[in-house]
Order: sequence, then C-alpha cells, then structure tokens
Amino acid sequence: MLDNPVLISVIVLSILSLCGIHVLFALLIAAIVAGLVADLSLAETITIFIGGMGGQSETALSYILLGIFAALIAHSGLANILIQKLLSLEKPNKYILIFALAIIACLSGTLIPVHIAFIPILIPPLLFFFNRLQLDRRALASALTFGLKMPYLWIPVGYGLIFQGIIANEMTANGMAIVQSQIPKAMAIPAIGMFVGLAIAVFISYRKPRQYQQLEEDIKDYEQAKKDNKKATLDAKGWVAIVAIFAALAIQLSLSSLVLGALSGIIIMFVGRVVFIKDSEEVVQNGVKLMGVIAFIMLIASGYATILKETNAITELVEAMTGMTGQSKVITAILLLLIGLLVTMGIGTSFGTIPILAVVFVPLCAAVGFSALATAALIGTAGALGDAGSPASDSTLGPTAGLNADGQHNHIWDTCVPTFLHYNIPLFIFGIIAAMIL
Repeated sequence: MLDNPVLISVIVLSILSLCGIHVLFALLIAAIVAGLVADLSLAETITIFIGGMGGQSETALSYILLGIFAALIAHSGLANILIQKLLSLEKPNKYILIFALAIIACLSGTLIPVHIAFIPILIPPLLFFFNRLQLDRRALASALTFGLKMPYLWIPVGYGLIFQGIIANEMTANGMAIVQSQIPKAMAIPAIGMFVGLAIAVFISYRKPRQYQQLEEDIKDYEQAKKDNKKATLDAKGWVAIVAIFAALAIQLSLSSLVLGALSGIIIMFVGRVVFIKDSEEVVQNGVKLMGVIAFIMLIASGYATILKETNAITELVEAMTGMTGQSKVITAILLLLIGLLVTMGIGTSFGTIPILAVVFVPLCAAVGFSALATAALIGTAGALGDAGSPASDSTLGPTAGLNADGQHNHIWDTCVPTFLHYNIPLFIFGIIAAMIL
C-alpha cells in the first residue's frame, strides 16, 4: 500500500501545498508523480491529464461568469448603500453586528453571488466601529467564514449549486448514482455543525472585549466612507442590478444552471447600461481576476482526478484500506474525513478537492456498505474540512483581507486557527453522525 500511486501523489500534493507551493503547481506535480509511479510515461501522463481537464469545464465557466457578475454588481453602487446603512448605526449591538456580517456573507454566495469581493469594500470602513465596541476580530472572522462556507454546503443556490453538483456528478461518474436534489438532505447534519461552531465562537470563545488601537487610518476610512456614502441612493443602476440579481436567481433555480443564471444577469446589466460598452473591458478583467484562479484550479483538479483513475491503483488502495478498517463504518468514516482534512488543508479549496476524493471515497464507501446519502455526506464534509482554517482558502483569505486593513489582525492566529477549531471539529463530529444515520 505504501507504494500506491494515489497515496504517494496525495502526500506529495499536501506537502507541496503546506510548504507554500501554489496549488496550481502542486496539483500538476502531484499528477505527474501519480503517473510516473504507476509506470506511465511522462508524455502519457500529460496527455491523460489534459484530456481530463474538461470534466470540470462547466464549473470553471460558472466561476468566471460569477466573477464578472460580481464585478458588475460592485460597479452598480449597491455596496455603497449597504455601507451607508451600517455606518448610520450610532450604538449598534455587537451581536447584531456580528450576525449581520454573517448574513451578508451568506448572501454573497447565494442570492447575490459576489463571493469575497464585498469584504475589502465593506469591512475596512467598519473597523472604527469594531474598535469602539472592543469587538474581538476573531469572532468577526468566524462569522465571515461561516457565511462564506455554510451556504454552499447546504443551500442549493449560487455556489451551493456548483458544490452540490460536483458531488452528484463525481459520485455518479465513479459508480454510485445520486441526483443533485438529494445532496442538501445529505449535508443538513454537517451544516448544523457549522451553526454550533459559530455559536461557540461568538458566545463563548471570543465574547470578551479585546482592545485594538484606534489608528488614525481607521478614523479616516470611517469618516471618508461616511462622507462618500452620505448621499448614496438607489439610482437607476442600482435598480437594474436588483432586477439582474433576481433574474439570475430565477433562471438558475428554474433551469438548474448557474452558467445561464449568471449570463442572464450579465446581459441585463449591460443592456441596462450599468456599465457602458467602452468601459466594459476593465470590469470584465476585474471579474476574471476575482474568480479566474479558482476556475483554473477546478480544471487542473479534474485532470488530476483523471490521472488517479487511469493509474488503476484506486482498487488496490480501497482493498488495502478496507483491510485496515475491516467492515467498521465508524473507523472508515473517521479515516476518510482525515484524508479529506489533509487534502483540503493543502489545496485550500473544497470545490477542487471533491473530484480527487470521490475516486477513492465512492468505491470504499460501497465496499463498506454506506448508502448514497451517507457517501455524499462523507464526500461533502471531507471536502469542506480544512477549507475553514487553510491559509490558502478564500474562506480565510477573504476575512483577513478586510479585518487586517489596519495591520491589527493576524491571518494565521486570528483567522485560520479560530476558524479551524470552531468549524473543522464540529464538521468532523457531525459528518460522522450523518454517515451513521443516513
């Protein structure tokens, strides 16, 4: 088992990622290692890899279009109105403020799919508020990460439609048929674990006041934002953006296609002249920059997963792991979730992890006797494990980008460690529970 190409390549992938090698290169090197260990030539490995990249082409296109849609929404001025409303609060309750940010983050992946793009715009002007309330920014980081992460696990809208579609497609491709509409049921229990983690973070771990310096730049950002957004009103561009958002959501839900939903929203934005054609190049480029890297990671992850399948080493690995765990579902679930945690911590994206995990998880779960729902819960949870807490994850990089605008928030100790503890531990426990009862 120790010379298994799948095992060796996953270890290489994790080590390279944890050492700071960009995930694109880590995935490519790991795929080559898998092919060479399996006695494929370098040319054969690259050919199979490139051929397999098309498996996630729809997902990658969805990401690109969502990035452009997010850039157009930001250009419409809706974010300025939201900032104005928050800045108008004279004595906000700290818990209301924390949960308001969590809800806004939830909306950023569902109803208004702007992903992390709202954080650098919304958070820096509010740091003055947070400092005055002596809010522990670790609680804020936990709330933002919750909002970025929980919806795609459970809610089949926006990024959840992508994530759950990947689970259903990869399970079916690896021999265990399941329809996408069943995935929310499978992920409901792990999602409850996220709520538990948020409650512990906000009401127990980080409820005490924490002192931050009221820096001059925080005061300037606050005063400038208040001045800039004092007269922010819902103009024609804002109304067009709202129509585009609801149209995109309606098409997405009715046709189960995020590509068509995002494309319809983009078309409405351009027809409604939210952005003039002569200014469109810069906005489109910003959108591609926002989500382009993640889209390409999905393509490379699909190619890597194809290499793992073509090595024919998965059957050997499944048999070896089944021998280690016997027919114990509990031990198998724990082992699989640990593998998911290791891989996702390295890659930093749960979306890119699913195609890699599915090739091993589906045969092993079938051999042990897990149902399709239980298998979906294990794959989804294993993919999500590590996304919160990974230094390379958007779920941690996004909150840090806003909360560290004044240099008083450490990425590792104030974002990654708190989110790792408060979300990965509950996900692990609730993921096992889901696997046992579904």
